[in-house]
Amino acid sequence: MARDKKAAASEGKPGGRETLYQEQYAEQAYKLCLLGATDKELADFFGVVEKTIYNWKDAQPEFLQSITRGKMMADAQVAESLFKRALGYSHPAVKIMTVNGAVVHEDYTEHYPPDTPAASLWLRNRQPEKWRDKVQQELTGKDGENLFAGIKVTFVKPE
Repeated sequence: MARDKKAAASEGKPGGRETLYQEQYAEQAYKLCLLGATDKELADFFGVVEKTIYNWKDAQPEFLQSITRGKMMADAQVAESLFKRALGYSHPAVKIMTVNGAVVHEDYTEHYPPDTPAASLWLRNRQPEKWRDKVQQELTGKDGENLFAGIKVTFVKPE
């Protein structure tokens, strides 16, 4: 085994286990990330531990780029859908019905009203200083003075 490591080192490769990475993994990872896969889920799919995914990202630039691209595309699509939902939107649709025994296709416009929780989520994330749920309060004295400046606390050990 020591001889194998020396041989690998002499070829310019570090010693250790042969990589399981294959070129087609970049495209597979991209498609999985479009579906919302996390690094943990990628590891499960490829049958490796999550640390191996991190190692592949470091060693294989195309793998890292495909994962980054897939996650960015998926996040952008979700953000666009959330934005549309927050504002409300319309889209063309077709209603299929039976009239006097005949199938009729009727075009119409489907309307979705603005969604308050979606708008709230968007604003809390985009402008947290204005829209956060948590309100931070400070207690001060007159003209912003420290209320506790003149207070002395003494701890007494019970006998």
